[in-house]
Amino acid sequence: MQLVLTGRQDSDQEELDELTRGLRDRLLELDVDDVQLHRAGEIPEGAKPVDALTVGALAVTMAPIALRSVLSLIQTWIENRPVRTVSIALGENSLELQAVSTADQQRLIEAFVTAHEAATAGDPDGDATGTGSGGGQGD
Repeated sequence: MQLVLTGRQDSDQEELDELTRGLRDRLLELDVDDVQLHRAGEIPEGAKPVDALTVGALAVTMAPIALRSVLSLIQTWIENRPVRTVSIALGENSLELQAVSTADQQRLIEAFVTAHEAATAGDPDGDATGTGSGGGQGD
């Protein structure tokens, strides 16, 4: 699962990095295998490894059963943070959570989980290789 945080207009890169690392810490408290800061491809020769990090991006490794708890954590985490959106990509499915009403977020999460489960129903390894869209933007 890939997560990308987008800060509000007045957020700077340092604040977004701090928020991303805070979300990473919270996710690691769940039953996930790993949460890594996402790298922006190959590290160019001579570059510092930190230069290749994409600020605001995380890669979450987890069993399919942890999906609901991860999404629930993100839903509550975004409410009181200066984050405009959290974009979630899992295989072919994507979801963009915004600081909207809890009911709207829950509706989007349920649609995302349903689409992901349908896409992986025929895949015993749980890899999301099906096609479909499990969410959209909350207004």
